[in-house]
Amino acid sequence: PAPGARGSQGKMAAPISEGSPALEPGAAPYGNFPNYSRFHPPEGRVSLLPGGLLQSLFPAAARPLLGLDVGCNSGELSVALYRHLLGLQESEGSLNQPAAGKELNLLCCDIDPVLIERAQQCSPFPASISFANLDIMDCSAREPFLSSYLGRFGRSTFDIVFCMSVTMWIHLNHGDSGLMEFLSFLSSLCKYLLIEPQPWKCYRAAARRLRKLGRNDFDHFRSLAINGDMAERITQILTKDCAMELVCCFGSTSWDRSLLLFKSNGLNHEGRESSEQEQ
Repeated sequence: PAPGARGSQGKMAAPISEGSPALEPGAAPYGNFPNYSRFHPPEGRVSLLPGGLLQSLFPAAARPLLGLDVGCNSGELSVALYRHLLGLQESEGSLNQPAAGKELNLLCCDIDPVLIERAQQCSPFPASISFANLDIMDCSAREPFLSSYLGRFGRSTFDIVFCMSVTMWIHLNHGDSGLMEFLSFLSSLCKYLLIEPQPWKCYRAAARRLRKLGRNDFDHFRSLAINGDMAERITQILTKDCAMELVCCFGSTSWDRSLLLFKSNGLNHEGRESSEQEQ
């Protein structure tokens, strides 16, 4: 999906909107493909996650748990993750909402306002899944927005953050330093991080698509020193620089992307959590 990598107006190239001539699949420089879930269906990822995952990660945590999905595109994967984590069947929507919302509240953000609007219109859980247009790389926009959401629950961090096929778009548009900063920011936001990095072959394919369309190459593509086995490189950054540990790899999707679960071993989360539970 698209990174939440632009949102406040005009920082980067405008996102694709209806009526834009650029709806060819290759013309989504931030991964904001209009029909993403058709070529990578949510089941491909969700089926790799064990049932009862939230219960095993948070056996005694105060509910509701808070989740953040960065780069949610038009929301199909966010909703599928939500259903899977709460054990809801496909047919269960609004009727189960009050119960579901007591377990997990999910904030989903994306760079593309058109995709977010579509997600809002189609959401089966409007009371417990929120969709917002946000540039996650714009510090001045993200800090107050996320703090305000967390503040509604009296919290300072999320329990779990999802980052599904977003890292490449951050990396291509913001370079090595942007990727490092993004991972550092995500790790500071949560106790658990579920991340699905794109492999290096996807970078080459994305650059090739842009060239085919006669567009300029991604600014940073040829100068990226962080390259090669991206799941391994991102694991190194998160464990060495971001005070996280790799808990589990849930295997790979049929399109060769690893689902990696990290846990913060930073004391700030533990301290915050215990003081929040005492309140």
